[in-house]
Amino acid sequence: MNQAELKEKSFEEAIARLEQIIELLEKGELSLEENLKLFEEGIALARHCRNRLDEAQGKVEILLGVEEGEVKTGPFQAEEEEKTGE
Repeated sequence: MNQAELKEKSFEEAIARLEQIIELLEKGELSLEENLKLFEEGIALARHCRNRLDEAQGKVEILLGVEEGEVKTGPFQAEEEEKTGE
């Protein structure tokens, strides 16, 4: 998988492919070369997912911006807000 293909993958698509790779590697039925190729793809997918998560976290922090341009950071609490109606 090249960089362009990787960048087009959504977070969910990348996680699904990463899960497939893990299953294939855990079976232990592939050659060393095939395992290394899948491992390399898995590392690239994991980095891609981490970057997507970092981007999402940055957006949440921006959206939580408060008084005088400060950014309030903290865990996203959507479930609690839905329960309390806030």
